[in-house]
Amino acid sequence: MPRIPVYQITVPEYQVRSKPDWEAIGDKIDRKLKRYFLGRSIALRCLSSKDHRGKTLNELVRIIKRIGTDRYSPRRQGDRYANNEKKLIDFFALDFRVGLRTKMMALFIEPFFTWPPKFGRSPIRLDLVLIYDRKQVKQVLHTYPDRSERKRDGFIFREPQHRRRALLGVMKIL
Repeated sequence: MPRIPVYQITVPEYQVRSKPDWEAIGDKIDRKLKRYFLGRSIALRCLSSKDHRGKTLNELVRIIKRIGTDRYSPRRQGDRYANNEKKLIDFFALDFRVGLRTKMMALFIEPFFTWPPKFGRSPIRLDLVLIYDRKQVKQVLHTYPDRSERKRDGFIFREPQHRRRALLGVMKIL
């Protein structure tokens, strides 16, 4: 079974009490990602361990390393999995070909801060990045029930029985 590395970066300036500088914070995390994945095609899934009640960050990382995903319970409802086409979506992510100038993490930090308040929730501080091999996952084009534009952020595992193979690493943002 392949070993899944866990990377770690400390970003004390990243908080959500006030508007974070997502460009600067994103660039800092991007540099770490580029150190390990430069030239690779990847899909990044970002999340907050706070959305997984009863699990610490380290417990969640252990689960993800064991099964290849944060969807560890069929009873646990994910956010935004409903779509007009009723397509299976294993996870949401953005895909990138990692180059020296590629901007990645600011594209996550900004919406996780700005979108939740529109729905009466608090901004979300991301603390986990799941890095998937883009060749091991397939994009699912879909539309959300309340929107008409086609979305490209849904993915399924090409080999669902081997989800761990698709996971290149996990990064903890401390």
